[in-house]
Amino acid sequence: MVKKFLYFILITVLISSCKDRNQDLKYIYNANPDYTWGYAQFYGAYYSDYDVNKNVVTLSLFSDSLKIDDEGSLAGHGQYLYLEDVFSAPSDTILPEGTYKVDTIRNPFTIAKGEELDIDGNNYSVGAFIYYIEKNAAFSVMKYIVRGNLTLSYSGTKTSVVCDFVLSDSTILKGEFKTRTLPYIDESVSYPAGMARKKLKLKNPVYPN
Repeated sequence: MVKKFLYFILITVLISSCKDRNQDLKYIYNANPDYTWGYAQFYGAYYSDYDVNKNVVTLSLFSDSLKIDDEGSLAGHGQYLYLEDVFSAPSDTILPEGTYKVDTIRNPFTIAKGEELDIDGNNYSVGAFIYYIEKNAAFSVMKYIVRGNLTLSYSGTKTSVVCDFVLSDSTILKGEFKTRTLPYIDESVSYPAGMARKKLKLKNPVYPN
């Protein structure tokens, strides 16, 4: 009887130890990246067909070793911040200084919330999200940005971006793009209102989580 009791205690301790080790092995993503380069794409009144006369800018920022390779795909590892719809006034061709809020409305100084849309049985990721592109591809994942703010300021030709976001799994994502040049690309002629925008191709696929 004593042997059975000791055996039960030993098994309980081993199971508890395994659980603790599994918790310790939980993968941790960088919550405060330094975005080293990026660009903005100006689409003008992209939603004018939906009676939205605000201008739209897509903002892309990259960290670590991420780069566009010779094939035009994003390669390397790091974080790729993609804010598909950042809204500004009809008179703005670049984003004005200020704080931008993640929201579902389409007013100046707002960023469209990240979400998955079902259109005719097809799922599309739209709005704001973050790609974690890790050295170990098994941990690469895309997560939606559902709340938070972005603060933008300028100093001469340099741009400062400070992020304070909440992801769909309730984790916090900060990050900065500090005192660097942020080029603007005018896409308003190439992509008139309603035309599907072409997204940057990833070297290795990353899926929503």
